[in-house]
Amino acid sequence: MEEAVAQGHIIDSIRNSEHYETGTIKLSNGKAEIHVPPGFKFLNKEQSIDVLTKLWGNPPEVANKTLGMIFPENADPFTDSSFVFVVSYDEMGYVKDDDAAKINYNDLLKQIQDGEKEDNENRKKEGYSTMHLIGWAQAPFYDKQNKVLHWAKDIQVGDAEQSRDERTLNYEIRILGRKGVLSIDVICTMHELPQVNANIEKVLHMASFTEGNSYFDFDPKIDKVAAWTIGTLVAGKILAKVGLLAIFGKYLLAFWKFILIGLGAIGSFFRKIFRRKKAESNVDDYTQAADAAAIETPAEAAATSDTPPALPTEEGTATDNPHA
Repeated sequence: MEEAVAQGHIIDSIRNSEHYETGTIKLSNGKAEIHVPPGFKFLNKEQSIDVLTKLWGNPPEVANKTLGMIFPENADPFTDSSFVFVVSYDEMGYVKDDDAAKINYNDLLKQIQDGEKEDNENRKKEGYSTMHLIGWAQAPFYDKQNKVLHWAKDIQVGDAEQSRDERTLNYEIRILGRKGVLSIDVICTMHELPQVNANIEKVLHMASFTEGNSYFDFDPKIDKVAAWTIGTLVAGKILAKVGLLAIFGKYLLAFWKFILIGLGAIGSFFRKIFRRKKAESNVDDYTQAADAAAIETPAEAAATSDTPPALPTEEGTATDNPHA
């Protein structure tokens, strides 16, 4: 009972330190803005990085391009059975979209799955869980008019069989700009897919580039063209290379214990905190919680491959738009 009360005090302290915004938010890089839809709230860059690294135990290098997080208005970093959008930006250059209509996404899915063995061997050597792409939770679709790419992956974390609701949902949105890509990535389980789908149209249209930074402002005389295409963005290689959210299982091992087990069953997480409190009379609660999260479940640093994958293409075989 004493520990439960102390846990509540720590959580309340962290919640009280968070300051959310609504309305139109100009992102800190100045290149884009978020129009927070009704029913949601925005957490700024600094606080979001604290959540991802100190609270959820992820290494700083995978959060260094984060610009904010968007939560449902009745949720926060401690809410179980909910979801959150992580907003980030990569100035990779202007991504040509010529290949979009030619990609066979079923072949691309198989290619990603075929590459799992080598990737998982490396994960095991470094002490991390394996990742298995079960299939598309939502088939990739590219909105050529608005320059928005989105898709979702159904991922199993670890080798033990998981029910559908227990598996990872990796929903990714890419908004193409003049000098880079704005990413909005969903953190949750497959159980929350209906909630995400119910809100996805709002999310697809809530971000826009500022004047002079849109895809249509591209100037071939002075602007850099990215080495990556629509297909390689879906394959995830460019995002793994720069340390963004390619597969959440790599990024959020700490979070997965947190969200799947739930607050009521993470006594060991908090016991670390209370042992320290007995030994130290003057300790910051937030730092203790962050340290405990990092010790409990370390997350993997991003991959560093410099070579984009060769992608299968077949004229006229792109997967139908699930949102048309």
